[in-house]
Amino acid sequence: MIQYNQKNRRLRRVRSKLAQNVGIPRLSVFRSNQHIWAQIIDDKHGKTLVSASTKSLKQLKGTKSEKAVSVGQEIAKLAIDKKIINVRFDRGLYRYHGRVKSLAQGAREGGLKF
Repeated sequence: MIQYNQKNRRLRRVRSKLAQNVGIPRLSVFRSNQHIWAQIIDDKHGKTLVSASTKSLKQLKGTKSEKAVSVGQEIAKLAIDKKIINVRFDRGLYRYHGRVKSLAQGAREGGLKF
């Protein structure tokens, strides 16, 4: 029997809820200690449609949460250019708190709906 820690249980719970609606693209978030990445993925075809990160956005100033808001706004702008408005928010194994929450708020401000 495999024993799961809290992060793995959270990841499985989040992904099982997201698997119910595969027709809508998924906004996936990954964060490290310094950077944060966001990408919109089409699960039907297994392709990344758009992506943004703090590494791709040069000249960012401010705290890590402020940078996450900028990444959220950038991913929303790129998605709207590709006519993507509705997405499923995949926070993965991270709690909806701090930088993940800031990225989501920036994406909502940019025009994405989830």
